[in-house]
Amino acid sequence: MNLIDTNLLVYRFDPRDRRKQQIAERVLRDGQAAATLVLPHQAIVEFVAAVTRARKDLGGAPLLAREVALRQAERLMDQFPVLWPDDDVLRTALRGASAYGLSWFDAHIWAYAEVHGCPEIFSEDFAHGRHIGRVRIFDPFLAAGGGVHELPPIHGADS
Repeated sequence: MNLIDTNLLVYRFDPRDRRKQQIAERVLRDGQAAATLVLPHQAIVEFVAAVTRARKDLGGAPLLAREVALRQAERLMDQFPVLWPDDDVLRTALRGASAYGLSWFDAHIWAYAEVHGCPEIFSEDFAHGRHIGRVRIFDPFLAAGGGVHELPPIHGADS
């Protein structure tokens, strides 16, 4: 199971960048069909905050009305398994922030993957191809642009 970061959830509803919207829709649709994706609790919380925030470039309107965002958050919970915070996730996030120099929010997202054995985080907010602990970062937007070739298997994946 691979972990989905908040940005993919937001781009799914963001008409300002149609290319990223299409990629996010495809990644989420394919991951749901193959049952290969999980969502951290944090991504759902951040999703609601991000899509309901007023946007200057949309004349002060949010990407989604609050009621729609809340329904979509619940729908996400029905579509994907949700990983919940616990002591291990929080302690791992604290250590990850210190050891890897990650921001608190990135460390927390990473900690969900590290603790729950997710080999990859799908996100544009980390460096594509970087390994952090046992987790590799995959940026589907960068990869879809043709500038990045397929990453090699994660070590031990073929053994």
